[in-house]
Amino acid sequence: MTSASSAVGDGRTVIVGPVRYAELCGSGRQLLLDHGFTLVENEATVPWTQPELHALLAGADAAVAGVEVYDSAALAHADRLQIISRLGVGLDNIDLDETRIRGIHVVNVPGGNAAAVAELAIGFMIAVLRRLPEMDAATKAGRWDRFVGRELAGKSIGLIGFGAIAQLVARRLHGFDVAVTAYDPFADEAAAARLGVRLADSAAAAVADVDIVSVHAPHTAATHHIVDDTLIDAMREGTILINTARGGLVDQAALVRGLASGRVAGAGLDVFEVEPASAENPLFAHPNVVVAPHAAADSREAYERIGLATARAIVDVFAGRLPEALVA
Repeated sequence: MTSASSAVGDGRTVIVGPVRYAELCGSGRQLLLDHGFTLVENEATVPWTQPELHALLAGADAAVAGVEVYDSAALAHADRLQIISRLGVGLDNIDLDETRIRGIHVVNVPGGNAAAVAELAIGFMIAVLRRLPEMDAATKAGRWDRFVGRELAGKSIGLIGFGAIAQLVARRLHGFDVAVTAYDPFADEAAAARLGVRLADSAAAAVADVDIVSVHAPHTAATHHIVDDTLIDAMREGTILINTARGGLVDQAALVRGLASGRVAGAGLDVFEVEPASAENPLFAHPNVVVAPHAAADSREAYERIGLATARAIVDVFAGRLPEALVA
């Protein structure tokens, strides 16, 4: 490492919110250290609280952001902050209007965790169809019960959203001989044609006659609770719902009602309206609901890719270069 490259980070502090950063993002972490940055890492197992983040921002030149919230109240403490480098794709925890006002660069890593999320979405489909959690629990309890499930092969899938992750889901589903429909107001028609995906003109049309609905839309004001009572009523009896995107896309109360009525035959959920999810969450009373703790992106391969990309963005900013995937 040359003295010039080391000088890029000399005297500069990077706060690192994501947990287990040293374990999961070794290459990116080493890149920052090699360039002379001082790292203040989250050594807990949960995200920083807002008071903790506020205190740390006062001395930060850069941030590797997890799910901690960079709202206007937090950014009011960030007089030195020049870049927030998001360890992932979603930006709903960052006030982009406020970062623009303050001249803080924001970058993310589009597609960096797409393969991991797509694979878990398909894993949820198989787990719900084949009743894997029920079989696992029964077998470990000494009951040699036979749980008759269903095959993914030959099913029809409706995708809500058709960005990078949804396109990978469609691509990986191809080998299961399924029919895929997608709704996205900004759909890539060329990608749909290439992947053999039929584009619908509304979310209701995408879910109206399919076996499985998988949600892959960004969470915005326009998409909040896109899966509500009305959309669930548009589904046929016995549809399975998968959500590996954001909890706010699904009205939880509506989903509970859909499960109780049988309109929704099962669900695979990585995300929830309130996180961490409480043990008393009414969804957990349904044995046909398979869940994970917002872990769809958590593959070692994804962390390696994303960790390196977020570190490079920080190095670029302090080296006077424009980082890739600049959002604000």
